[in-house]
Amino acid sequence: MMKVIVFLLFAVLIPAKYASAQTCCTVDRAIDEMIKAAIDSKVSAALEKAQLTCTSVSARGADVTCPLGYKATGCACGMACGSWDIRGDNQCHCQCANIDWTAARCCKVVVVG
Repeated sequence: MMKVIVFLLFAVLIPAKYASAQTCCTVDRAIDEMIKAAIDSKVSAALEKAQLTCTSVSARGADVTCPLGYKATGCACGMACGSWDIRGDNQCHCQCANIDWTAARCCKVVVVG
């Protein structure tokens, strides 16, 4: 549904933008500015409520999984291993043999209020 709304918004705004550039109509320009101001205020309000929440997790062995809803943003490995990868967005995997521990930094966006 959101894709349809965004598509319709672009379908209305893009031709209006080009038409106003050609005709230089002050009414069209005023409407464009009102729409832009309304969209900007909604986006700003949504971004003000968004917070990035992060936590660290660790486990013995070569794998550690972030808590439900979190995504892995970085990993650390024991045994001076610097080779790791993120699997499935939420799991850190150390690629060296005989790893004693693996840690992950896990983050998610939270809307407050």
